[in-house]
Amino acid sequence: MPLNELPASVASRRRMLGALASVAGATTLLAASSAPAVASEPPAPAEHTPEDLFAAARLRSYKARRSSSWDRTGGNADAVPLAAGKEAVLLDTKGAGVITHLWFTIATGDPMHLKNLVLRAWWDGETSPSVEVPIGDFFGLGLGEYFTYQSALLAVAPAKALNAYFKMPFETAARLTVSNESAIPVGSLYFAVDYVTLPALPPNLGRFHAQYRQAAPCKGPTGPHAGSDENNLTGADNYVFLDARGHGHFLGVTQSVVQNQDGWFGEGDDMIFIDGDALPTINGTGTEDYYNGAWNFGQQPFGFEHSGAPYMVNPEQTGGRYCLYRWHTESPIAFDNSIRVTIEHGHANGRSDDFYSTAYWYQTEPHAAFPALPRAEARIPRVKAAGGPGEKKS
Repeated sequence: MPLNELPASVASRRRMLGALASVAGATTLLAASSAPAVASEPPAPAEHTPEDLFAAARLRSYKARRSSSWDRTGGNADAVPLAAGKEAVLLDTKGAGVITHLWFTIATGDPMHLKNLVLRAWWDGETSPSVEVPIGDFFGLGLGEYFTYQSALLAVAPAKALNAYFKMPFETAARLTVSNESAIPVGSLYFAVDYVTLPALPPNLGRFHAQYRQAAPCKGPTGPHAGSDENNLTGADNYVFLDARGHGHFLGVTQSVVQNQDGWFGEGDDMIFIDGDALPTINGTGTEDYYNGAWNFGQQPFGFEHSGAPYMVNPEQTGGRYCLYRWHTESPIAFDNSIRVTIEHGHANGRSDDFYSTAYWYQTEPHAAFPALPRAEARIPRVKAAGGPGEKKS
């Protein structure tokens, strides 16, 4: 209702309230403008601020270093030759530090150089290497062929560029070599070993290890239906990725497979025995499940941060080839005294395919003796006459 239509008493009351409100507003504004400024205090930091908020900005005190094949004359011949039967030293340093990255590319006429060149590493003056792996297998290329993929710890980039991002600490010394175990010389071995030096290492650090194994073929039963109705609760006759003694944790594995028989090779379960357990401490449900796939991988290659089957040719046929990896970086598998990491070759070890693998782990020294590295010729992948179920007869 308009003000001029209100009763006189009501209209008078509204005019008085409006006047009081105007005076109060003006007084408040004047007081605010004439009051001295009060500095606001910065907010207190959150009680549980995540460390990764500062990780990239936190200042470093180490010294970055690199050992590489650069041309010492200042030219562009940035590689070293590696004659047949000879060894190239990649890094030989004293003091404390951590290797953070390895890079290689290789020019040679040897079509199987990924299986014939062997990478070795020794920490702190040890006499037995903590790393002894054919160079291709170390980078997940266990069949002697290149393919491009990326994962959390290994990557192969175009064209034929090998990269590893494992952290490899050492307290007093580090020595890395590559040996040419073929009869064909390497014309150009390009390499870079990135590392940092430190006054000393913090306590409670294991040393990095990598170990190669193979079974070509795995020892499965013979006969067209052998092993199909068997059970395996104890892991007897499983393929062994790693059998280690000491205190440490298992980081992961790369595996390569050549099928000697038709059908799906991957019904084998992973079985991991920790600290002397007679039965598996950890029992899996199938090979593709261990590598974080499902249903025969759908016969499709894939590669993710923690797991993958990035290389797959003629799956489920004799001569089929696979390269696989699994990183336990989300929760490395710890052991106090020992660990035995195994997998079945087919259900209840009922198949006889060729397995090639590299296990990666950290542990205290000394480490248990490695199995003897198979001679170079025996490492070359070939289809074998296995005599088991699904084998094609000529």
